[in-house]
Amino acid sequence: MCAGANLCQTGRVGDRASHDADIGADDESGLVALLRKGDAVAFRALVERNHASMLRVAGTFVSDRSTAEEVVQETWLAVIRGIAAFEGRSSVRSWIFAILVNRARSRGADEGRRPDQVQAIATGTDGCTVVPVDRFIGRPGRGRWRTPVAPWQDDPEIRQESAETRATILAAIDELPVLRREVLVLRDIEGWSAREVSDLLGITDTNQRVLLHRARNALRLRIEQERLG
Repeated sequence: MCAGANLCQTGRVGDRASHDADIGADDESGLVALLRKGDAVAFRALVERNHASMLRVAGTFVSDRSTAEEVVQETWLAVIRGIAAFEGRSSVRSWIFAILVNRARSRGADEGRRPDQVQAIATGTDGCTVVPVDRFIGRPGRGRWRTPVAPWQDDPEIRQESAETRATILAAIDELPVLRREVLVLRDIEGWSAREVSDLLGITDTNQRVLLHRARNALRLRIEQERLG
C-alpha cells in the first residue's frame, strides 16, 4: 500500500494504472521524466522507497509523530508541485530530504527545539552528557580511551538485547539534543554518508564528526548504565 495514499490518488499524479514499468532506484533521469509526466506508478515507488526514512528524519526535528507525518505530507506535496523545476544538481533523494529538513526545521523552531548549533557544537553545551574525562588517557578527544569503545551500533550484544533495552536505547536517541539526534539518525540508522549529512544539515564535516561522536558516546553511556541497573 502506498504510504501517503491520499497523495497517490490525486489527479496531480495521473492514472495509477498508466503502466507497470519497473522503476530502478538508480534511474534518476527516467524517474524524473516519469514524475514530470504525472506518472502515479513512479510516484508510488518514490513514496514507498523514502516515506519511512522521511518520518524518522522529520521526527528528529519535531516533538511528536503526528507533526512529523504532517511535515512529510507537506514535503510530498512540495515534491509534486516542484518536480518540473528540479534541475538535477543533486540526487532526487537529496532534493526531497532538503525540502523535508527545511520544513521540519521550521516546525521545530516554532516548538523551540533548535539550539544555536555553532555555539553548541563548539562548546559541548547542547544539553547532553559527555564522556567523563577519566575514561581517557590524556585530553578527551585528543588522547585515547583507557578501554577502547566500539561504536554502539556495532556491538552484537546490543543487537540481541531485550525489547526493554531496545526501548531504552530508542528513548535515549529521543533525548539527545536536536543536532546530535539528527546526525545519529542519518548516519547510523538511515546510512547516509558523512558528506551527505553535512550537506543536508548545512554543517561542516568536522562538526558532523563531533556531533556523531558525542551522540554515539551518549548512547554508549546510557547502555552501560542500563546494564549496571
